[in-house]
Amino acid sequence: MRILLSNDDGYFAPGLAALAEALSRLAEVVVVAPERDRSGASNSLTLDRPLIVRKSHLGFHYVNGTPTDCVHLAVTGLLGYRPDMVVSGVNHGANMGEDTIYSGTVAAATEGFLLGIPSIAVSLARRSSGHYATAARVALDLVSRCQRDPLPGPMLLNVNVPDVSYEQLNGVHVTRLGRRHQAEGVVKATNPRGETVYWIGAAGDAQDAGEGTDFHAVASDCVSVTPLQIDLTQYARLDDVWNWLGVGANGGLAPLRAIAAPMT
Repeated sequence: MRILLSNDDGYFAPGLAALAEALSRLAEVVVVAPERDRSGASNSLTLDRPLIVRKSHLGFHYVNGTPTDCVHLAVTGLLGYRPDMVVSGVNHGANMGEDTIYSGTVAAATEGFLLGIPSIAVSLARRSSGHYATAARVALDLVSRCQRDPLPGPMLLNVNVPDVSYEQLNGVHVTRLGRRHQAEGVVKATNPRGETVYWIGAAGDAQDAGEGTDFHAVASDCVSVTPLQIDLTQYARLDDVWNWLGVGANGGLAPLRAIAAPMT
């Protein structure tokens, strides 16, 4: 089995090292990761400049691009073979609820999934201890399970691991994404040149964190495993939008006059 590892914290991150060490017991592992922290990069691809791949003293490949760049590059040309699985992480911090939209960790796994490869994103819901070995061992458990008994059909799993020792975990929950409150406002400051600068505010607290959510599982010291999908279509609203445009769902194309602003 050959596994491609990536992350969004950079090739030097302790979570990536822990993941590589754990999974190398089970499979042939290659690392292609960003050259620096690209947290929050989401699914962005670098299209305005060429990318450079270098190799660290650890044998990890690192790229002057995004997590998505790393996986795309690796699978479509760099490796010369198709990996059996993509694993991204271990992220420094949770990726739950709306975090998954912005997360570079999840994006790296998503790119693998879009390229037809079973993929897992692993994040440590870090408090203070930094039990990366726990998250890496959970990843090893999941990859081993996939090897013995693959899931039917395409697989994109978002995994969040409590920041406790492996022995303190209370099991595994299959979850849905919860929801956060609105994020805090931007933080305004002045740089040494006297210019006004802004820092993006912290993520909000959990709003929908009831039983069955990723937030609830992690708060209960359980590993959260959430299957993700890419189709963003809100199918339940298709008829609503057809009607809003002035024709029924079976009425063919909506006439432009139904949506045009009145001329003055």
